[in-house]
Amino acid sequence: MKLSLIVARGRNNVIGVAGQLPWRLKSDLMFFKKVTLGNPIIMGRKTWESLPKRPLPDRENIVMTRDWTYDAPGARVYSSFLPAVNAAKAIAAREGKREVFVIGGEAIYQLALPLADRIYVTDVDAAPDGDAHFPALAETEWHEAAAEHFAISEGNDHAFTIRKLERVHASTPASTDA
Repeated sequence: MKLSLIVARGRNNVIGVAGQLPWRLKSDLMFFKKVTLGNPIIMGRKTWESLPKRPLPDRENIVMTRDWTYDAPGARVYSSFLPAVNAAKAIAAREGKREVFVIGGEAIYQLALPLADRIYVTDVDAAPDGDAHFPALAETEWHEAAAEHFAISEGNDHAFTIRKLERVHASTPASTDA
């Protein structure tokens, strides 16, 4: 079961401003929907509240918040990250899925990054002002498995590249189970 992050980030790692995306990228949103559809998604409360439609349809929505009394109609609410991931993986397994997605925001990405197996990252050719950032990636820990470039076009305010990154696993004897 893969734990995957999916994110769009600017050249300066900005992912959001005032609870919204800092760009309009129709092709990226279509990619997001195609990849996450049918799979459990984990997000923070602020990301949940920023969604134009809640819950996101045809996906089990899991919301992380420190507020034990928070109500997110149509979603499951967790206050701890590992139980949320375990629940998402159990749901995915029950549904015959092989991937669980973390969709934001900044604090949730920071918790998820050390555990992630895969990252779908949209690198946007822009450096907007923002108040939410994606954590810096140690490039040596990731291998680019696929990439597709998109030019500025109708519905896409900026050029961007969608990259699929797979975690590099060391093949030293110390890291294998014998």
